[in-house]
Amino acid sequence: MAVFDPAIQTRLIRDLEPAVALEIERHEKVAKNWYPHEYVPWSEGRTFAGPLNGDAWEAKDSKLTSIAQDSLVLNLMTEDNLPSYHTEIAISMSRDGAWNTWINRWTAEEARHSIVLRDYLMATRGVDPVELEDLRMAHMQVGYETPYPNDMLHTVAYVTFQELATRISHRNTGRISHDAICEGMLARVALDENLHMLFYRNLLGEAIKLEPNAAMRAITDVVTNFQMPGAGMPGWGRKSVQIALAGIYDLQLHLEDVVWPVLRAWGIFELETLSGDGEAARQELATFLEVMTSDVSRFTEKRDHHFDRLTARGLETLRLTR
Repeated sequence: MAVFDPAIQTRLIRDLEPAVALEIERHEKVAKNWYPHEYVPWSEGRTFAGPLNGDAWEAKDSKLTSIAQDSLVLNLMTEDNLPSYHTEIAISMSRDGAWNTWINRWTAEEARHSIVLRDYLMATRGVDPVELEDLRMAHMQVGYETPYPNDMLHTVAYVTFQELATRISHRNTGRISHDAICEGMLARVALDENLHMLFYRNLLGEAIKLEPNAAMRAITDVVTNFQMPGAGMPGWGRKSVQIALAGIYDLQLHLEDVVWPVLRAWGIFELETLSGDGEAARQELATFLEVMTSDVSRFTEKRDHHFDRLTARGLETLRLTR
């Protein structure tokens, strides 16, 4: 991973500000305002055990499958860490001018996601509220530290892929929830994530024009070291494996529906402006994608064998049909 050049970063933050302003204007024209409370079935709710003497949560209260519960909790915990994300992005970009306007707008829109997810889970008794709160406390106290501190190019590259990955995870979680209300809610959240991805993707597209070699290095570093922001939370390993097995978010989706569409939008393998480390980074990326394609084939084959064995034993679990 290359160390960013502070001079390039300072110049790019200045020179990209008009593009940030234009992207804000575009975003505000296409973004539709929405209200989390309208997506929650409040009539299904009832008081929990505690000072108000309600009913303790029981597993039978939830109409969600265990995999839907796991995915919703992971998605919610990721959204909950917004204060850490805001801090990291503000430090790496700028707290002035159009940059600051966007960061604050993005943060306000992202906050809706944790609001609506938690309200839905509480109103429907979808998960154990005590476990959920304990996990939130543990996860938020760990916080989130970007692997690219004070590095605008790497941060913009990372959030481009991450926003698209989150959109897919939300949409597929809704589809396997077998709850029309949950699916509609997550489809609404996914629309936000897609617009945020477009903002960052377009912005990095402008950075490629100005500093192609530095931008190419940032893209390669991010793709070859990508992890979702919730990777450090308790229980991530087990839950993420189950989510991959169910087809909510797996290596194939990451490669085919996240990495390649973004790279094609930037025209990475058609760029004629690369030299030196930029060209070296592109070659590293090409090699990595070849290996990743092989990994996808092996993962898919193993998953199919896994479900074949479960089917033979009469134990096949839920998986998403794409």
